[in-house]
Amino acid sequence: MSFDLGYMLTVLPKLLNYVYLTLGLTILSYALGCLFGLAAAIATTYRTAVLDRLARLYISFFRGTPLLVQLFIIYFGLPQLFPAFGSLTAYWAAVIGISLNSGAYLSETFRAAILSVDRGQWDALHSIGMNGWQGWRRIVLPQAARIAVPSMGNVWISVLKETSLAFTLGLGEVLGQAKILAGSSFRFFECYLAVALIYWAITILFGTLQHRVEKAMNVPYR
Repeated sequence: MSFDLGYMLTVLPKLLNYVYLTLGLTILSYALGCLFGLAAAIATTYRTAVLDRLARLYISFFRGTPLLVQLFIIYFGLPQLFPAFGSLTAYWAAVIGISLNSGAYLSETFRAAILSVDRGQWDALHSIGMNGWQGWRRIVLPQAARIAVPSMGNVWISVLKETSLAFTLGLGEVLGQAKILAGSSFRFFECYLAVALIYWAITILFGTLQHRVEKAMNVPYR
């Protein structure tokens, strides 16, 4: 069966109708991942005995096991262990899995960024009467953000691509729809090439935005 460009061009608009689901999954998973990552970074930076150990266990597990396995454990395992998760949908299982996974990687980014702020600045902010929260908001976070932005952008791109694994849970996002179309037409190459082009275009778009954000914050692009 030869390559059919016309069929691929026909499939492309159909798949674009599901990009909103992919982007929604990406945004929500990344936002939660930032929260998990920041919490873990604070716990490992300031080494509160119990929280530090829990954070390191979390980071080790989610960095040391495949994301696909994590998704299966969450989707199939949580309802068995905890009846409250009996109605867990594929969408929310994907959100939980991807956000926990990305949070484990973001935690190292945040921790390195926090540690890059000179300790003397903490002493300075206390000397002028700032409390811990004011120091974090006005002194530490703005400086740490400039350091973290490049790596955060890279994790964002990774999360975007990792959402394609949600189809293994039965979620009908871009790749899931391509699988359905390919199964009915047997045009697997055309369908999956269309998916690749969509992800490539989105990645280029966000890569360009990342570069502009880094320039605006005067952070060297890496």
